[in-house]
Amino acid sequence: MLAAELRLHDVRVLVLEKETEPVSFVRIVGLHVRTIELLAMRGLLERVLPHGRRRPAGGFFAAIPKPPPRSLDSAYAYLLGIPQPVIVALLEEHAIGLGVEVRRGCAVAGFAQDDDGVTVSLAGGERLRSRYLVGCDGGRSTVRKLLGVGFPGEPARTETLMGELAMGVPQEEIAAKVAAIGDRRLSIQPFGEGVYRVVVPAAGVSDRAEPPTLADFRQELRTVAGTDFGAHSPRWLSRFGDATRLADRYRVGRVLLAGDAAHIHPPIGGQGLNLGVQDAFNLGWKLAAAVRGWAPDTLLDTYEAERRPVAADVLDNTRAQTELLSDAPGPRAVRRLLTELMDFDEVNRHLIEKITGIGIRYDLGEGPDLLGRRLGDLDVKQGHLYGLLHRGRGLLLDRTERLTVGGWSDRVDYLGDPTAALDAPSVLLRPDGHVAWIGDDQGDLDDHLPRWFGLQR
Repeated sequence: MLAAELRLHDVRVLVLEKETEPVSFVRIVGLHVRTIELLAMRGLLERVLPHGRRRPAGGFFAAIPKPPPRSLDSAYAYLLGIPQPVIVALLEEHAIGLGVEVRRGCAVAGFAQDDDGVTVSLAGGERLRSRYLVGCDGGRSTVRKLLGVGFPGEPARTETLMGELAMGVPQEEIAAKVAAIGDRRLSIQPFGEGVYRVVVPAAGVSDRAEPPTLADFRQELRTVAGTDFGAHSPRWLSRFGDATRLADRYRVGRVLLAGDAAHIHPPIGGQGLNLGVQDAFNLGWKLAAAVRGWAPDTLLDTYEAERRPVAADVLDNTRAQTELLSDAPGPRAVRRLLTELMDFDEVNRHLIEKITGIGIRYDLGEGPDLLGRRLGDLDVKQGHLYGLLHRGRGLLLDRTERLTVGGWSDRVDYLGDPTAALDAPSVLLRPDGHVAWIGDDQGDLDDHLPRWFGLQR
């Protein structure tokens, strides 16, 4: 996603992928509302939708079974479940179509940066030169470790096995046994004909990075449920812990971190993939501006300033959700109370907006509540607002039809539309769809445009 965003601004990009082949296991991942909106902004959603399955945007927080809040503020108010290899392939196809070069079997072994760029050393001895380097290399990030950035937080206290397997007993017997056990950490759900999505707590915490075996699954199922249900024929198997860590910094000079390289947390709520994609969306246009030479001095610093607090909030809500899954009397009492509170639509809405990412508001200074928030996909006279953002440029949506983007027209598009359903005279949108300015005064707009889009030409 980051590589594609850079290519929208004609930046040369090389993606180094350690693995020689794409992942083959068919893990299903969930795209939340904000990520779906971002795909719509770049014209990708129509490619993705046929490969996914929609479900209502509710019941995410600590798996408390509540319906979606009424009238969620998005044209895409659903969860989209999609096989991981499919979304990876679609994003790679999108990036390559824009001119990104992807080299597989290339592991980064080291790098050195200076005032002009970064020299990257590969495991095979090859050396490459670039203006910037971004580590999107996961929770065990080589780039982060070589950069010397701290990764404080809590180590894993528990471990959970997850996979898709066939079972040798009827579904009714499995459901009755799981219900009788009453352990919220154990889940065995049908997932296609004869296949089940299995989540089972492990007895200890392993230091192994490789996936668990079928024997591991059978053992843990026998420990928790007293039977392994005749588990066999796994599609894919994985393990995850509840380690929670946040990088001290997202940028050191010309080297940056994004996604799991910058933050890790338990997968509860399905936020990790979405958080990383949204990092890329925030960083892409800013890094492109730095490369292209029109970025204000402070623009690249706003990546960490905006995204690190979002990650910290996700870490906190996953900590809270993890506690709410405990069988201890205290957490169970809090869960019962929260379950009651979520019957209030405002409480349910707040938690769902937090999980799905549509409640994010970047601190852009004093102003109306809309300032710093993302704008929904409004109906406009040219169709839908997000259809005007496919090129990754800024946009002035002007209901007054009196304003102009002037000398920024090479970076900011203009739409005059007095019919737009917007509770503001005019808004300036950044390429990531967040509102950077609200008003109707040309002089005030001209003062704000340089903050995000540099000097006019």
